[in-house]
Amino acid sequence: MGRVAGAYGVRGWIRVVVDDPEDLGRQTQWWVAGVERAVEEAKSHSGALLAKLQGVDDRGQAQALNGAPVELPRSRLPPLEQGRYYWADLVGLEVVNESGVVLGRVKALFSNGAHDVMELEAPDGGAGRLLPWVPSVVHAVDLERGRIEVQWGADW
Repeated sequence: MGRVAGAYGVRGWIRVVVDDPEDLGRQTQWWVAGVERAVEEAKSHSGALLAKLQGVDDRGQAQALNGAPVELPRSRLPPLEQGRYYWADLVGLEVVNESGVVLGRVKALFSNGAHDVMELEAPDGGAGRLLPWVPSVVHAVDLERGRIEVQWGADW
């Protein structure tokens, strides 16, 4: 969902960088650095989200969380419309091209500003590759079979 971008003030507030501060700010429980924490208060400020977490009471404790991922339990995520996926659901899926050649497994996803990108681990342990997550490349996602079908040459 987001990442802690540092401390804010001296009373334990953190600054969180997130795509949708309003949505995350409405949640009462977050997972921060793998630990479930109650959100005492949250508010938008200059394009980021400021939050006061239970048990984080001073600047030092807040700074210790710098860089930590901010996540929500799966049960609190809103349902997605058809054809949309949470990145966590795509990590580990096998990626196969239209000829049936296995290109690798999804290691991670990231946004480059223009579109999302899949980082693949090569099936033979060789060099991985990056594939754009765009309709002309990604043709089908089958979560049940653990597979993503793409139009991408094996030698590209």
